[in-house]
Amino acid sequence: MPSTDMETFRKVLKESKNIIVVAGAGLSAASGLSTFRGQGGYWRRFQAMSLATPRAFDSNPSRVWQFYHYRRESALRVKPNAAHYALARFTSPQVREAHCAPESTFTLITQNVDGLSPERLRRYRHQSPFLRKQRTARMSLKCTADYLTYLVQTGTEKVLEASDNEVEIPVDQLPRCEACGELARPGVVWFEEIPHHLDLIEELAEAANLCIVVGTSSTVYPAAGYASLVKDCGGKVAVFNLERTSGDEDSDFLFLALVKRRSPLRWVSHKRASDWNR
Repeated sequence: MPSTDMETFRKVLKESKNIIVVAGAGLSAASGLSTFRGQGGYWRRFQAMSLATPRAFDSNPSRVWQFYHYRRESALRVKPNAAHYALARFTSPQVREAHCAPESTFTLITQNVDGLSPERLRRYRHQSPFLRKQRTARMSLKCTADYLTYLVQTGTEKVLEASDNEVEIPVDQLPRCEACGELARPGVVWFEEIPHHLDLIEELAEAANLCIVVGTSSTVYPAAGYASLVKDCGGKVAVFNLERTSGDEDSDFLFLALVKRRSPLRWVSHKRASDWNR
């Protein structure tokens, strides 16, 4: 049975030299973004996970582009929440010195494409090696012909009115590759595709003394296996989540919280979120 004792967790954190955080969509739930599972896991009448695959795009690129347009516009309207602030603070050597072992390392591994974690890290003037994104970014496109990936700074289609009615956009009016004119797709890594940095992340997991799992159901591999890898190599696992998931019983610590009301990561600092903006 996982422990819910925060003081014991703090002691483990204080002794940890190599720390990884595996963050899922639940990290951004308090910002107002829906997760792919549970409540809010539907877009119009479609289950969101069913639209985030290569097969879905091949079958109906118009529908998938509208879905990602909706997700991109939603992400652009929200701001990082207290959990993003807390994790960003861990990139500071001074914060780690206060809460972790001397000369500790910290890496955030995220499957999220909303851009909220990088936004907070830029505030602290940090990027690599503290952040390892597995699914690229919300503002990138990928050519379907040669898989050239590039960034766009504006919307890739007209803003659609909120409606339950499906709009069929002709393929020739969907986003095109700037280099060759072929059909473009969202530049994210979909389910059924291989995420980025797998070898590096596996090395980090094997060396980790502590794996903190935040806001993920831990059902999609390979990300779902990182906590188990840390445990197999002698490390500890702490789960901070919205609700119970199937892998919770194998963790050393479990902290559940309604993150729309409060951050599950307040253990980082006693500062208010408003203080972290300064």
